[in-house]
Amino acid sequence: MPIKIPNDLPATRTLHEENIFVMTETRAMTQDIRPLKILVLNLMPKKIETETQLARLLGNTPLQVELEFLQTATHKATHTSEEHMLAFYKTFDEVKDRKFDGMVITGAPVEKMEFEEVEYWDELCEIFEWSKTHVTSSFHICWGAQAALYYHFGIGKQLLPEKLFGVLRHKVEYKNSMLLRGFDDIFYAPQSRHTTIERSDVEAHPELKILASCLDDGVFAMITPNGKQVFITGHPEYDPLTLHNEYFRDKNAGLPISVPKNYYPNDDDTQPPMVTWRSHANLLYSNWLNYFVYQTTPFDISQIK
Repeated sequence: MPIKIPNDLPATRTLHEENIFVMTETRAMTQDIRPLKILVLNLMPKKIETETQLARLLGNTPLQVELEFLQTATHKATHTSEEHMLAFYKTFDEVKDRKFDGMVITGAPVEKMEFEEVEYWDELCEIFEWSKTHVTSSFHICWGAQAALYYHFGIGKQLLPEKLFGVLRHKVEYKNSMLLRGFDDIFYAPQSRHTTIERSDVEAHPELKILASCLDDGVFAMITPNGKQVFITGHPEYDPLTLHNEYFRDKNAGLPISVPKNYYPNDDDTQPPMVTWRSHANLLYSNWLNYFVYQTTPFDISQIK
């Protein structure tokens, strides 16, 4: 089945070119079916790039998925045009009286700041609290996962001595997890962060189950009972060149940055990067949609609690 996105969203053309079945709003109106309603709180600076990455993964299932995009009212996007934000994004006040089958909360380039120092922290806390009663399952990515763990469980983050950067090896720890169904014991996923959370802090909360860990740095995937909340510390959604662009952005700016691990052949940044994570990224998102959204959410969306 297709993913339903706004007619003029830039991702539409990209996904069509990749042979991903996209249904525009106009076509969807002719079908009598209840799609899964997924809300994406996009905190990443390059909004259009992140929209495309998530739409690509969420659209790779037999389910019909309808995406809506959310922005914070307390922070104005500086890397995406105002016209794009007005056309495709809603604020929390516009959706807070509705319910959603699933929600994705992205990372954000604010991880070196204390959570309370982030401009939109109070608004984000309100969204976190709202999600507990208005969303069947919430999927948190990178800083979004750290922020949610801090809000819901009081788990803090620590600054790493150097940036964790590259396509790193991860290990499945709980092999009966439906979220990681079909995963190899060892799999790769992109990481790009300056902070970490301590495993012992997670283990102090029995309602949090660790499903997989990063062999270079701590936990990777965590989940609460019934998959109500999912926390992923890395960026499985990244495109082949996302790390490449981040690396050369910092390198050209004279910032301290190492060659991303396990990315370029022989660590030669003049060579095209190797993509080793896309199959597991697709599995991760399709498993989440299937087992923790589609098979859990009520048909009457108003009954979500």
